[in-house]
Amino acid sequence: MALVDSFEKSGNQLFRYRGQIPVILFVAAIPVVYFTDTSFLNEASKNIITIISISISLLGFIIRAISIGTTPAGTSGRNTREGQVAETLNTKGIYSMVRHPLYLGNYFMWIGIVMFTFNFSFVVIVTLLFWLYYERIMFAEERFLERKFGDTYMSWARKTPSFLPCFRKYVRNEMPLSFKSILKREYSGVLATVVGFVFIDDMRRYFETGNFEMDTIAHWVLGATIILVLILRSLKHYTQVFKEEGRS
Repeated sequence: MALVDSFEKSGNQLFRYRGQIPVILFVAAIPVVYFTDTSFLNEASKNIITIISISISLLGFIIRAISIGTTPAGTSGRNTREGQVAETLNTKGIYSMVRHPLYLGNYFMWIGIVMFTFNFSFVVIVTLLFWLYYERIMFAEERFLERKFGDTYMSWARKTPSFLPCFRKYVRNEMPLSFKSILKREYSGVLATVVGFVFIDDMRRYFETGNFEMDTIAHWVLGATIILVLILRSLKHYTQVFKEEGRS
């Protein structure tokens, strides 16, 4: 098998199992939190790192929300677990600045949680592994789009960065931002992110004190998030509240 075909095949396989990444990160975070020495950090430093970590994850959510909220049905931003899906090519809005904004958003959402371990070697390692993993996925996706849209895709790809946005290339999106699309499609990612922060916080407290404490701000936030997710999920599956013309 030619190397280019091997890359594409492995990219498609990795795409199908990308949802397992959070589980892997949670498992890897346990020994990282256990062995990380935080004695050189005072409470103020820990609070600052915590705020930065949450802000980075929030940035990732905003990037994903903009991508999803301005993406119409049948475009290259609507890939499913089974594979690549695209009837038209996204080239405006956030897609005029970066070719893979959803993956960029994923990176920031998860690297914020990783930074919350207070282990910056872990941040570097996860960043490298994330790039190796998603590089194959992006390669497979771009091969699909190249075959699907030909010169139109190549013209856009040549002038648009793959992962690091170029803000001066911005072209206004004709599709308005839809908060309904964001609420309908992003609640699971928000819940996973909150669970990630609470998990790290619980592990660190347990390793430091030998006890789990349920009456914390983190658990109250988690409880509120779960309730919100259940409401949004019910509205999505049992009502027409989120139904919009031209949106999937």
